Amino acid sequence: MKKHNRTGRPQGLPSKEQIIEFIQGSETPAGKREIAKAFGLKGQEKIALKKRLKDMAEEGLIDGKRTAYHRMGGLPKVTVLKVLEIEDGEPIAVPESWDPDSQEKAPRLTVKESKKVAALKRGDRFLARTEEKPRGWIAHPMKKLPARNEGLMGVVEFDGGGKPWLAPVDKRVRNSSPIADLGGAEEGDLVLAEKAGKSARAAVKVVEVIGDPLAPKNFSLIAIAKHGIPHIFPEEALSEAQQVAQLPLSEDKREDLRDVPIIAIDPADARDHDDAIWAEPDGKGGYRAIVAIADVSFYVRPGGALDREARKRGNSVYFPDRVVPMLPEILSANVCSLVEGEDRAAMACHISIAPDGKVTDWRFTRAIVRLASNTAYEDAQKAIDDGTAEETLKNLWGAWDLLHKARVARDPLDLELPERQVRLNDEGVIEEIAVRERLDAHRVVEDFMIAANVAAAKALEAKKAPVVYRVHETPSREKLTAFKEYLATQGRNFALGQVITPGLFNRMLKDIADPAEKALIMEAVLRSQTQAYYGPANAGHFGLALGSYAHFTSPIRRYADLLVHRALVDAYHLEQPKPKGDIPPASGLSDRDRTALSQITDAISQTERRAMEAERDTIDRYVAAWLSGRVGETFDTRITGVQGFGFFATIENLGGDGLVPVSTLGREYFRYDEAARQLVGENSGKTYSVGDRLKLKLAESNPLTGALKFEVPESDGSPIEKRGDRPPPRKKKPLVKGKGAPRQNHQGGQRGRPKNIRHQGRKKR
Repeated sequence: MKKHNRTGRPQGLPSKEQIIEFIQGSETPAGKREIAKAFGLKGQEKIALKKRLKDMAEEGLIDGKRTAYHRMGGLPKVTVLKVLEIEDGEPIAVPESWDPDSQEKAPRLTVKESKKVAALKRGDRFLARTEEKPRGWIAHPMKKLPARNEGLMGVVEFDGGGKPWLAPVDKRVRNSSPIADLGGAEEGDLVLAEKAGKSARAAVKVVEVIGDPLAPKNFSLIAIAKHGIPHIFPEEALSEAQQVAQLPLSEDKREDLRDVPIIAIDPADARDHDDAIWAEPDGKGGYRAIVAIADVSFYVRPGGALDREARKRGNSVYFPDRVVPMLPEILSANVCSLVEGEDRAAMACHISIAPDGKVTDWRFTRAIVRLASNTAYEDAQKAIDDGTAEETLKNLWGAWDLLHKARVARDPLDLELPERQVRLNDEGVIEEIAVRERLDAHRVVEDFMIAANVAAAKALEAKKAPVVYRVHETPSREKLTAFKEYLATQGRNFALGQVITPGLFNRMLKDIADPAEKALIMEAVLRSQTQAYYGPANAGHFGLALGSYAHFTSPIRRYADLLVHRALVDAYHLEQPKPKGDIPPASGLSDRDRTALSQITDAISQTERRAMEAERDTIDRYVAAWLSGRVGETFDTRITGVQGFGFFATIENLGGDGLVPVSTLGREYFRYDEAARQLVGENSGKTYSVGDRLKLKLAESNPLTGALKFEVPESDGSPIEKRGDRPPPRKKKPLVKGKGAPRQNHQGGQRGRPKNIRHQGRKKR
């Protein structure tokens, strides 16, 4: 326990947050001497402080002056950046330490790569010099930095000499690291570690032992740790959740919809139920409908501990074995969740659906609902198919027929993107991995939700209220130019001068009869699209062919939806009577919500990407575990990417991306055609192109990293014969033990993991 001085300040090496707080609160210039004195530092602690201040200056948290430090405002001239995405071949980076509560929007920097720094990819950290230009910020990389979490989670292994090593679980990290401090870990343990020194090759020390790396339920823990996903609620947030869960449902200013047979249609294993729907004919060829959404804004008030934690998480993260919820379980799976037979607070969206499927009118109320049923997608579909559906369900399908008619007329982007589903048994062991079946029941709910989301956006626009839009921009000219150049390699034309609509891509795909060619063009269409994000400025939703679109229907699991609910509360005067106790009285937008909306939406867009990457990584690990017993088998695959070093392929109807190294394709030299995205055999003319379907043999499957490796069955596996005459091999002098003999890795190489050690799970002890 830390000691405190007379001012109440803790003694000992301060954290970065404590240093910043001291600098900001100091009435006189605060240098290293003043900081050391304030925290009672002596001897080695002063040396540690000097290092911490240097690190903070490199990260852009403070300036680099030694006489008096100041917290940096705006974007420092030298700071740590992280690559957010690759756009038109150029990395786009954001400041790693940007405060989401800052009043300034986090800038996006175009990275001008240099020969000094290796090619950057998404997720890379680097130190850069920043420069503001009239058209935006530019980053000039100075040096690449080691990943914070990636590579620092791994499995403890021992080499032949008994020395411990950390074998990484991230497939992007190839080399093991020596372990200086085991921290109680044993061979085969999955652990978290941190660097014990400054250099990239420094040893690591174990800071947490997670356990058996091949226990299926640890796959999601790997992703949680790797991506830094908050998964433990602070006590103050849990305490506030308990308090707000006791709030009585007052009928004052709430519409009573308990007699309306509203139903929720969800996955069979769903625990949180955000939405429920109802419809009935209006007697004029159209339908009246209600989309009831959990009234989370009634419980999660701006400025409270719950709100701060929800904003930090941004969204719930769904893994095959667990959910990391945005809100504590007492709210997400209980009080807020719309469940059969229980009175629940809801935000009701009333819509009128015309005979042509267009939504012609809408209104929003706060309501009390009592659901008639919670139904699984499969059960609802079965009842419709076999004719046993009740009138309530038939009416939903009838209203959907109209909504679907309007959707077809709108012609949104229609890409066949299969979704993998991992099914586990009660012990967490994989039972099956399959592509999730797409039913009409899914489309019914989806189109009702889209209608409500559009209504929410337009309702707020009508009041000139703040809107958190879900934005999907039209493909950029650069992306379309690349798309045109690619189609040219396939003998197809694409005119850049025409109006670009989703239907344009749909018609192109519809005209392609050959499944292999269609898959190839579909991949190219997908690459041409921009990434959707949240923002306060409307740029439309290209993929859905909609001019105004907001997320309103999932406030239990998305912070963006909660902000839309708060805006509706303000715009349509839906505030409830002030609750008793210490709970903030207002459930609408706070001043901070309004003034910092751009920064908040930037932050939740990033947490959404983080969740998607974590979920994808976990599925990859489950797929690799599922396939680990089938190494040597041949599978039907499709090529998903081609590079100069080889091509990537995924198993049809299962997923699991794996690499086929070009070195395993035989002795023939393969040339990489970047424009056509294919490898071409120099002698035979054989090609490997994106979208091609072929049979591949599974050569390796690593559950810890999620990495797969394939081989072409007919290949002899010999290395490629490089062009030109090769000089005779040089004779090497024999190495004398202890005189520069290289350390061997687990594959017989001279760097990396210990020899003959592979991930086989926990060893018997």
